[in-house]
Amino acid sequence: MSQQPESALLTDLTGRHVLVTGAASGIGAACVASFAAAGARVTAVDLDEGGLTSLAGGLPDLAVETRAVDLADLDGLADLPEDVDVLVNNAGIQHVSPVHEFPVEKFDLIHRLMLQSPFRLIRSVLPHMYAQGWGRIINVSSVHGLRASAYKSAYVSAKHGLEGLSKVVALEGAAHGVTSNCLNPAYVRTPLVEKQVADQARTHGIAEEEVLEQIMLGPVAIKRLVEVDEVAAMALFLCSPAATSITGSSLPVDGGWTAH
Repeated sequence: MSQQPESALLTDLTGRHVLVTGAASGIGAACVASFAAAGARVTAVDLDEGGLTSLAGGLPDLAVETRAVDLADLDGLADLPEDVDVLVNNAGIQHVSPVHEFPVEKFDLIHRLMLQSPFRLIRSVLPHMYAQGWGRIINVSSVHGLRASAYKSAYVSAKHGLEGLSKVVALEGAAHGVTSNCLNPAYVRTPLVEKQVADQARTHGIAEEEVLEQIMLGPVAIKRLVEVDEVAAMALFLCSPAATSITGSSLPVDGGWTAH
């Protein structure tokens, strides 16, 4: 049986330009570090200017440029670069509330940030990718792009929309050497998840220490939070020669959640 050459598993992004949203912390920061270490020039985008400064300061020898941008301001996205070879749509926020009490303005904000913004960014970078015959769209979705949870109507519906958008881009981009995929982690050890503990405790009427065991790790077989480096490694893999035929896919990093 022939074995895949080791070179197919290596990811050398020298000369490639990567744009990562939600880059100041969590999964986004891990992606910036991984892609920059693989030789890419990385544009790190986030609303948190101080977080971006800290991120870049921790990567002094790598090619990382930071851009403080409100990604929910859709008109402002036009100022971001379009000569992007790899786009990582990662930015996101969460709000936990029953549908009948869910603030309309918060629902609209989450959809602007997590669905409309990725659409506009994808739309702006595809011409460059098509022209060169190569590109990678990596959408950091969630297990909630595949499964629903109560009290998360905006987040779940935005992630489900992102899944559909990613599949359409995969079909349209295939002839141009462009792949489009979603990564679907369960709860990841990030500031976003840490903030959810208090929200979940209040909504479910339980103590904060019970949230992790009963709510966050209840559906998973592997009883631990996913680490940010695991998700970043999957994102980097999708740019490797070994992933050339992976497109239109949703790749769970969910500890067995979707095995149910």
